[in-house]
Amino acid sequence: MRRIRYKKGRKVQPNFFEYTGLFKSDPVEMQLFVYNSEGYEEYQSCSLDRMEKELRDPSQTHDVKWLNIHGLHESVLIQKIGEFLDIEPIIIGDILNVNRRARMEEADNKLFFSIKSILAEDKDDFKNLRVEQISFLMLDNLLVSFQEKKSDFFTHLRERIRTGSGIVRKRGNDYLLYLLLDAVMENFFITLERFEEEIEKLLTDAKNADSPVVLERIEKSRDALNFLKRAVVPLRDALYNLKSIKEDDDFDGIERSNYTFFARLHQKCLEILDQIEYDTNTLESASNIFFSSQNQRMNQIMKTLTVFSVIFMPLTFIVGVYGMNFENMPELRTQNGYYSIWIIMIVVALGMAVYFKRKKWF
Repeated sequence: MRRIRYKKGRKVQPNFFEYTGLFKSDPVEMQLFVYNSEGYEEYQSCSLDRMEKELRDPSQTHDVKWLNIHGLHESVLIQKIGEFLDIEPIIIGDILNVNRRARMEEADNKLFFSIKSILAEDKDDFKNLRVEQISFLMLDNLLVSFQEKKSDFFTHLRERIRTGSGIVRKRGNDYLLYLLLDAVMENFFITLERFEEEIEKLLTDAKNADSPVVLERIEKSRDALNFLKRAVVPLRDALYNLKSIKEDDDFDGIERSNYTFFARLHQKCLEILDQIEYDTNTLESASNIFFSSQNQRMNQIMKTLTVFSVIFMPLTFIVGVYGMNFENMPELRTQNGYYSIWIIMIVVALGMAVYFKRKKWF
């Protein structure tokens, strides 16, 4: 699981553009969609020249354009795209520096949004989380999405654009931004569902297991939940900040009727955080159950050992008395003294065992 280091991330100079992530093997690819309510055009493996030509085409001024970029390690290419779109250098740096926390910024009719996408690598190992930063830049009728690597987060949205299903081709790029953010947030819910299954197992194991491995699993699960929370909280704050933009008359990039959709995303963040809080408390309960079970088991063992010790105390006393070998001890010369002492010790032991049993001490 790759940590998100918001404060301890490697420092990058403001005017020095460098990708700080891990995905550097695959080549950078660009995909461009140009669509309206009547139809669409799609450009796979779009070149920089082709992108500039399509974005400058006056006949497509009112069409919605979605430029999706897979790969950020070619910082020169990202810088050229930023210069063509007249993006501030600080925003380009934030796109490449994936160690920054998720945030939202609005300036000069441009809306910048960054989000952490988290999804379990393996459905059987939910604690091995895949972390990817996705940044969005919205301006005029254009929406640019920057992904660290090629993934299938938005496959269903591409199909909706191609087939014209839903209202995506009837709305602007602000509605497209909502759909993209919603698709990323679905990964949080998928990850939490896998958490639920593991937590149920941990609750059962905590009651029956006596190995510290269960406690280790609980701690790892708690760390994974805290890791997930650190990714959701900044997104919640960023979506909340959209309320201030709604009241800003200088920014009209988002239609007022579409703010409701972003309010839904904010509500989803609250639901995710509530579920994380609930799961964290459940893990705390599992930890308490484990320790209580261990203490109960230890108390049971100590009680059993105590009962045996108490039973043997009078027997030890009797054996000690008749082991002193004084000459004036008449019982030593009794013909059946040995058997009598055995009978006495057996009766004492059985009597004490019956007494403890009736008291339900074991």
